[in-house]
Amino acid sequence: MSYRVPKSSLSLMRKVYMKIFPQVRTELEYWKGRAGKIPNKELRNQALASISSKRFHCQGGGVYAILAKENWKEAIQFIVAYQTISDYLDNLCDRSTSLDPADFRLLHQSMLDALTPQVSVKNYYELRKDQHDGGYLNDLVKTCQKTLANREGYETIQDLLLKFCSLYGDLQVHKHVNHDERIPRLTSWFDENKGDLPQLRWYEFSAAAGSTLGVFCLVSYTLGEKISPELASVIYHGYFPYMQGLHILLDYYIDQKEDKMEADLNFCAYYESRTDLEKRLQSFIEKTHSHVQHLPDRHFHEMVQQGLVGLYLGDKKVSDLNGGTNMRKLLLDASGGQARFFYWNTRLYYKLTGK
Repeated sequence: MSYRVPKSSLSLMRKVYMKIFPQVRTELEYWKGRAGKIPNKELRNQALASISSKRFHCQGGGVYAILAKENWKEAIQFIVAYQTISDYLDNLCDRSTSLDPADFRLLHQSMLDALTPQVSVKNYYELRKDQHDGGYLNDLVKTCQKTLANREGYETIQDLLLKFCSLYGDLQVHKHVNHDERIPRLTSWFDENKGDLPQLRWYEFSAAAGSTLGVFCLVSYTLGEKISPELASVIYHGYFPYMQGLHILLDYYIDQKEDKMEADLNFCAYYESRTDLEKRLQSFIEKTHSHVQHLPDRHFHEMVQQGLVGLYLGDKKVSDLNGGTNMRKLLLDASGGQARFFYWNTRLYYKLTGK
């Protein structure tokens, strides 16, 4: 694979389809095989379901491996393992009979440990009934640790990685406890953390905390031997809160119907009106575009933003939403021509794969 970071949508998609997606598929097939051997039935079912229904998370995250240049396969190994932990734990918490925040906190300690090569793995299931996974979660953690261990530049990004991950873990704990406790916990958490982000609403801050894109960006640049303290800081502020917030708000936007059926928390439900939601998503697009201008490989990050819009709006679930057609037009117009390229590319992909 050419190690030059692409500047056009055509060259990006060529790399994605020819190199990134096949390697992601290889990694996912390995973890699918491991998941299928989990002794505990409930853990096995949730592990397999997370890979089956959320593989596009790994595909999207895998794009960041391009920034790792000749170490792109190592980057994909890390991205797939880390995202698989995230998706697996999300399934365990969403479909859990437990509402214990200590249980959720311990489960998500695995993600912090995955970013800390010097610590030992532990029994992350200690506070729940279902226990035996045949080493599945521990091996996912160790795979991430192996990528980061003794990596030049890791000490430069460690604090920011853990900051991203701590926000993610806090979100997962607060959003999965007893229904009556969720909103008070999330709003209090926002008040404690909003700092210089008063322009955000609590549910937008929560959305921004729920993305793994910043972690993938930091790790991939480090594997590409391009990291520095200045760049690490620029990446953090370039991705949080707007790029990450846009990512998760779009994810919640297309899932509104199924989340309502499952009685799952959906941050898009807290906007005052559909018009309010439209305006705020347009604002997130504009602010994301502004913030990524300060990043190296600016064209790549612009394409990530446009790709997010095209990918999510290309999902057939948008047509089933009230006002979905209008939302699609507004957000594609706000994002520019390349977003339409990614949108039509996504539609074609779904048509060819029957999804």
